[in-house]
Amino acid sequence: MAKRGKQYLAAREKIEREHLYTPAEAIKLAKETSYAKFDATVEVHFRLGVDPRHADQQVRDVVVLPHGLGKSMRILVFAQGEGARAAEEAGADVIANDDETINKIQNGWTDFDVAIATPDMMSTVGRLGRVLGPRGLMPNPKAGTVVPEGDLGRVIEESKAGRVEFRVDKTANLHSAIGKVSFSEQQLLENLAALVEAVRKARPAASKGAYIQRLTLTTTMGPGIKIDPSAA
Repeated sequence: MAKRGKQYLAAREKIEREHLYTPAEAIKLAKETSYAKFDATVEVHFRLGVDPRHADQQVRDVVVLPHGLGKSMRILVFAQGEGARAAEEAGADVIANDDETINKIQNGWTDFDVAIATPDMMSTVGRLGRVLGPRGLMPNPKAGTVVPEGDLGRVIEESKAGRVEFRVDKTANLHSAIGKVSFSEQQLLENLAALVEAVRKARPAASKGAYIQRLTLTTTMGPGIKIDPSAA
């Protein structure tokens, strides 16, 4: 096991490891115990009562956080014709519809945070699955990132504002950022509430028993703080 530094150990001493905090208490404590010399990200980790091996127990959706993530999002859009013009007008950073850009991505370039596509471009996007898939950048209808031309403006605007995709992993855990340590406690609390509500709404019908089994808040490099799921 890796040896922990003095700052981490000092931060951990302020946290009762088995205590279940309210969301407000956890956020206050997370801000107090963040020792990074940069504006650390505040993250939430869920343990869900689902079995991801079954297709009917997948948890995947999107949520627009009311206060965003505290960073500038670079948006790439796969579109052509009117769709490309609409994406450019909506503020997309990169329009991918030419061989040069497609080849660049195929060779490993992923200097963007969100990829959106119109349905007519999915045959092209499909060839990039090996690059985009492992990085969580593959456009997908279920995640709301494959949309008709008329919806591009809305989706780009939401992505810039703090639209977050969440998805359960193969170990039944789900991870998402909710902002930065520099956010106010109220901003983080409202972002957390929006995320928890969206995860609850995404509960599959096949899930039985306790759905949100564990909820942990942490900051970049910081110790985990357990939240009472019934209070979130």
